[in-house]
Amino acid sequence: MNRIKELRIETGRTQLEIAQYLGTTKQNISYYERTGKMPPVDLCQRLADLFMVSTDYLLGRTNDRTRVKQVNAETCRIPVLGRVAAGIPFDAVEEIVDFEDIPATVARTGEYFGLRIKGDSMSPRILNGDTVIVRRQDDADSGDIVIALVNGSEGCCKRLKRFSGGISLLSINPAYEPLVYTQEEIKNLPVIIVGRVVELRGKL
Repeated sequence: MNRIKELRIETGRTQLEIAQYLGTTKQNISYYERTGKMPPVDLCQRLADLFMVSTDYLLGRTNDRTRVKQVNAETCRIPVLGRVAAGIPFDAVEEIVDFEDIPATVARTGEYFGLRIKGDSMSPRILNGDTVIVRRQDDADSGDIVIALVNGSEGCCKRLKRFSGGISLLSINPAYEPLVYTQEEIKNLPVIIVGRVVELRGKL
């Protein structure tokens, strides 16, 4: 299967949505998928950003999806993605707004990305506009600060608390009520853990 088509189906997007994102036509996307030909370099980079994979993966040069870029022997650069709510959940945006450097020794232990925080529900520890460094993983321990997707598209930064009947996603700011989900709701909404926050990089 062509990787553009494979990633489009995997992420639940239509040809029209991809075309609108790239500023091209649905017919062009269909052509790329049907023939295996790739878009121009600038569009390939935008597609790689959208699907959160490396351009080498998109072009079939590697089976490694990792987008981490080696800056030098000691440092790797990771993308900071569009803002994710640290309050009432809102649609998670998969756009790159900045880059952060992390130690190469850390980058080799998993897949990492940054997320820009919006809202004050995690204050005073995590403030509006701060960047958190996230290790991509689909599970976490009770007490960890996580990035969770609710109902497929809503992203939030919260502290995870597990209990026998489900989970709670907790704010640090006491003005916000916990988000509580039963096991049935976790499965049916669904509620998905996409990563664990491992570092906070506050703004000046």
